[in-house]
Amino acid sequence: MWTPTLVLIAVTTLAACVTLGGGLYELLVVDPAWPKRPGIIQPRNGGISRVRFWLPAHTAFEVLLIVTLVVAWGDANVRVALLVALVSHAVLRVWSLVDFVPKALAFEKADPATVDEAAAWLADVREGQDG
Repeated sequence: MWTPTLVLIAVTTLAACVTLGGGLYELLVVDPAWPKRPGIIQPRNGGISRVRFWLPAHTAFEVLLIVTLVVAWGDANVRVALLVALVSHAVLRVWSLVDFVPKALAFEKADPATVDEAAAWLADVREGQDG
């Protein structure tokens, strides 16, 4: 395998790590805060715009993954690993687009004052504060 292919694999891996890092940031920083302050994830209420990160991050990773698969197709070991990555990512994206994204968009459009208190209760349970 020649060096440009290895560089492309490394860049694709870096893009995958960026999406992993974004997910960890949301899990550890954003998700614990929003149930008590729903406006924090509602861009129209001054909250963060998740799409500003996720759209370019996923697009870059997906394009890089496909290009890397095409370029490295000749190496059977790399091809199998990249096909597994592609299929795994495709399953994740389909689930996300069918289930998660519509729910997240609906929540982002909801009035923060009408958000169910169950979300705040769930945050307390996660933090071990429910008594």
